[in-house]
Amino acid sequence: MTAERRIGPLGTVRLAVSWLTVAPVGTPRATIDRRAGAAVIAVTPLVGALLGGVVAGVAWGLSHTRAPELLIGILLVAVIALATRGMHLDGLADTADGLGSYGDPQRTRDVMHDGPTGPFGAATLVLVLMITAVCFTALVSDGDWYALGFAVAVGRLGAVIGCRRRLGPADSTGFGALVAGTQRWAIPVWAGIAVAAAYPLGPAGFAAVAVVALGSWVFTAHCARRVGGINGDVLGATIELSVAAALLALVF
Repeated sequence: MTAERRIGPLGTVRLAVSWLTVAPVGTPRATIDRRAGAAVIAVTPLVGALLGGVVAGVAWGLSHTRAPELLIGILLVAVIALATRGMHLDGLADTADGLGSYGDPQRTRDVMHDGPTGPFGAATLVLVLMITAVCFTALVSDGDWYALGFAVAVGRLGAVIGCRRRLGPADSTGFGALVAGTQRWAIPVWAGIAVAAAYPLGPAGFAAVAVVALGSWVFTAHCARRVGGINGDVLGATIELSVAAALLALVF
């Protein structure tokens, strides 16, 4: 979209919400370029906090019904998928298929953009969704609504780390071209905020932040080597894996 002006702080949040969720907030009339892309990634954890609040609220509401806790955990997975258009799950499946091809970067990108989900993608989706649903169930059983929201929010830190300066875009067009290699100061800022937010959860919360930070750093570096850079699929996969990793840290 061709826009008429640079995006401001409120416009950045609005653009991030419109890109990353199904919330009907519209798209601000501003120049959509790498500067805007960098701003959107820099506030992605804030969008994650909003999503986390929704998930925690839905979980609390469903806990007052007769629904089994496992069903609530599954429904929470569905809520996040619907709220994000399922695009992170699609990115996870595409990335798994691409990495599973064991081809060169061009071949890996071709597999990722091929369309149908292959065996690696399907297996990865099932495993990650099962882990997420079971961990949600455990937190619902404990009535730990804060931990539910925290896991969803801290998982978005992975996207900020994946867009660090050393990792360039895999393609000259697409979402990756707008956001890859744009983040520097946002990484330590959000990492510090995540550590502070983890304080009420104790050691498990700090472990969740550490797992997300280290895991997303290693995973995106590996993907950049295999894919030839960072793209939207890799960032989506990073978010899904980071949320699952945070949940595992919180329930163990």
